[in-house]
Amino acid sequence: MTALSERTTAPARSARSSSSVRARVLAYVGLTKPRIIELLLITTVPAMMLADRGWPSWTLLLSTLVGGTLAAGAANVFNCWFDRDIDRLMKRTERRPLVTGEVSPTGALVFGSVLTVAAIVLLALTTTPLAAALAAGAIFYYSVLYTMVFKRRTRRNTELGGVPGAAPVLIGWAAVTGSLDWPAVVFFGVVFCWQMPHFWALAIRFKDDYARAEVPMLPVVASELSVARQTVVWTWLTVAVSLALWPVADDYGIAWIYTVSAAGLGAWLLVEAHKLLRRVKQGAETKPMQLFHISISYMALLSAAIVVDVLV
Repeated sequence: MTALSERTTAPARSARSSSSVRARVLAYVGLTKPRIIELLLITTVPAMMLADRGWPSWTLLLSTLVGGTLAAGAANVFNCWFDRDIDRLMKRTERRPLVTGEVSPTGALVFGSVLTVAAIVLLALTTTPLAAALAAGAIFYYSVLYTMVFKRRTRRNTELGGVPGAAPVLIGWAAVTGSLDWPAVVFFGVVFCWQMPHFWALAIRFKDDYARAEVPMLPVVASELSVARQTVVWTWLTVAVSLALWPVADDYGIAWIYTVSAAGLGAWLLVEAHKLLRRVKQGAETKPMQLFHISISYMALLSAAIVVDVLV
C-alpha cells in the first residue's frame, strides 16, 4: 500500500470508528427511554417548587433532576432487559437495542446497575436520604414488581404499575424537605390517576401488539366499552384529585391561577375521554391517540400552572 493510499484510508477508518461509537452510545441511551423520562421529570420541578414555596437552589434542582434521570433510566434499562423476549414480538418495540443486538443482555444489566448506583449515591450525597431511598424503591418497584410480576400476570398491571410513574413527585418533594407532606401525596395522586387514561389510550392503539406478546393489558382482555368506561372514571378521578390540591396546598402558594387552570384543563381532558367513550358506543373509529396526546399536554400544562402559581 502506498503512502498516499494509507493517508486516504486512515480518515475513513477513523470516521467509521467514530460512527460506530456514536451508534453504540445512542443504543445504550435508547434503553433508558428518554421520552418517558422527560415526561416523568415534568412533575419533579413543580413538586420541588411547592415544597420550597419558590425556586429551590439551582444546585439542588439540577442534582435532583440528574439523579431522577439516572433512576428512571435504570428502571427502563432493566425493563428492556427483562422484556426483550416480548419486545421482539411487537411492532412498537421490535427496534429496541436489545432486540436488534446493538446491546447485549449482559451489557444492559451492567449499564442498568451502574445507573442505579449512580442515581442513589448522587441523590444521597446532594439531596436527602429519603429522596435516595424513594428513588431506590421506585427502581425496584418498576423493575421487579411491575416488569417481572404485574405486567404479564394481571389485567390491573397499569394501576399497579402507576406507583413508580408518580414517584418523581415524592422524590422531588423529599429532596427539598427530607420528609413528605399532604401536598406531595395529593400531587402524587394526580399523576397516579392520570396514568390510567394516558396509558390505556396507548394500549388501545397497540392492542394487537400486546395480544401478540400475550401481555394482559386491559384493552386486550376487556371489551372496548369496558376500557372506555374505566378510562372516563379514572379521568374524573384525575380531575377531582387535581382540584383537591388547592385546599391542601394553599399554604404552599397554590391559589386561583392553579385552580382555574386545573378546572379548565380537567374539562378539556374529560371532554376527550367522553369522546372516546361515545365513539366506542357508536362503533366509530376510536382515535385513542387523540386522548393520549392531549393527556401529555394536560400534565405538562398542569405542572406549569403549579410553577406559575407558586412564583406569583
